[in-house]
Amino acid sequence: MRYLAIYDMDKTITAAPTWTRFLIAAAKRRAPWRLALFPAVGVAGLGYLLKLTDRVGLKQFSQRLLLGGALTPAEMAAVAEAFAEHEATHGVLHGARERIAADRAQGYRIVMATASHGYYAAAIARRLGIDDVIATEAKRDGQGRILSLIEGDNCYGPVKLQRIESWMAGQGIPRGSAHIRAYSDHVSDAPMLAWADEGYAVNAHGPLQKLAVEKGWPLFDWR
Repeated sequence: MRYLAIYDMDKTITAAPTWTRFLIAAAKRRAPWRLALFPAVGVAGLGYLLKLTDRVGLKQFSQRLLLGGALTPAEMAAVAEAFAEHEATHGVLHGARERIAADRAQGYRIVMATASHGYYAAAIARRLGIDDVIATEAKRDGQGRILSLIEGDNCYGPVKLQRIESWMAGQGIPRGSAHIRAYSDHVSDAPMLAWADEGYAVNAHGPLQKLAVEKGWPLFDWR
């Protein structure tokens, strides 16, 4: 039997969402003048709320505006590592650290599954001793530069579960031979929580709290 503990990142492991803060930190480091464009990100966010664009479109537009159309791997690594260092030091919830350590001590393989971009999520994960990361990935051009475009689908909702299942297949882990714990703060991860042998609602917002009571998923508060 294989034992997996799968953690969402934003507001499950971290105290706050990371994407916008990453973009702001990266823009400050690379091109502070781009911060003057930030109000346009807010307008795009309103467009998302009005269903004029989707999460993929919003992510791609925001990244292009604040980071530019393409970064070399070295350029992206510089901003991602700097952000991850600060986030791992100041933004990770103590309760999350304790639970990760407890799962690891019980023999669980720790996996991060997040809609955040892999280039900085993996850097945060490494600082927490998490080696396996399933995340949204960016397209690259012919020169290997990281583009503001998303490769495939945003790792969110049902797509996240599909990506986890694909990762397990690639790792040679049949579902029937694995005992799985899953942790998330958001109702969009209900497919993952229901699929797991043990689903945990962590720092849950209202809709997930309600669903957790209906489904019998334990509620944790690590804030």
